[in-house]
Amino acid sequence: MTTPAIGTDPRLRAALRRLDLRIVHRLEGLLHGEHLGLRLGPGSEAAEARVYQPGEDDVRRMDWSVTARTTTPHVRDLVADRELESWTLLDLSPSMNFGTGLHSKHDVAVGAMVAANLLTQRVGDRFGAHFLHQGRIRRWPARSGKEALLALLATVAAAPTGDERDPSPHQATMADALSDLVRTRRRRGLRVVVSDFLDTPAFGGEVTWERPLRQLATRHQVLVVEVVDPLEMDVPEVGDVSLRDPRTGRTRDVRLTRAVRERYRRAAADQRAAVRDALRRCGVHHLLLRTDRDWVLDTARFVIHQRRTAHHLARHTPAVPR
Repeated sequence: MTTPAIGTDPRLRAALRRLDLRIVHRLEGLLHGEHLGLRLGPGSEAAEARVYQPGEDDVRRMDWSVTARTTTPHVRDLVADRELESWTLLDLSPSMNFGTGLHSKHDVAVGAMVAANLLTQRVGDRFGAHFLHQGRIRRWPARSGKEALLALLATVAAAPTGDERDPSPHQATMADALSDLVRTRRRRGLRVVVSDFLDTPAFGGEVTWERPLRQLATRHQVLVVEVVDPLEMDVPEVGDVSLRDPRTGRTRDVRLTRAVRERYRRAAADQRAAVRDALRRCGVHHLLLRTDRDWVLDTARFVIHQRRTAHHLARHTPAVPR
């Protein structure tokens, strides 16, 4: 995946401006706003060690290695991250091109990625991206600024959107892409995962992407954006239809009777429930966006709800005694 020359591309600049106006006016200061650090508290990165002050310092910050060397109790101060790195894992598999609502899943997914990165670049943080595209994992380096975001949009716009017919014996999956993100991006920050998760088994099979996502959430703040289309949850009773698998290009003739539709609805509901349960076990934030709704408004409501919940917990959580 290469970045085309974008210098003065009026279409991309106009698209970015529209997204900027729609997103920032509703979300500014909410998703990743002004910050002193990623996590609540004195900070998240280790600083210098100093002598322990009884009754003032938290014993949980004790630096045992320095204490052992000097035979005097020392604690390690923490400083906040001033420049965080935000990384987005964007699923560009063929199933994301589907859409019967106001937008395609691809458009909603790209919009969610831009929403996070617009707010990130407004406070000076760097943002980068990993793409799951045509069975391969592709990386876009972390940068900051409006021109970098424009280049990222151009990269996504230039990516081929045809069927996935990779002759290689191994095609990367969402689990592979998450593992790659865990391995290559160690610095703490925001991680945004955008996908439809259609490779999740519907009837109790192994959720292969759950373990790497849990590993990602142990170190980073993780937001998972699940993108769905209403026709994926229910299909109309239209008789005989030809269905095509976007991954392989294979087609199959199916008669959509009432019984088939009911089985399809149950399977689709079970699959969405499996995704929700796996995300809940991973302890990540979960945002569901639909192609038949205003995704900007749904994102704004989600962020406001998260902020209110965080403030409520902060007010009602008792202080830890020292």
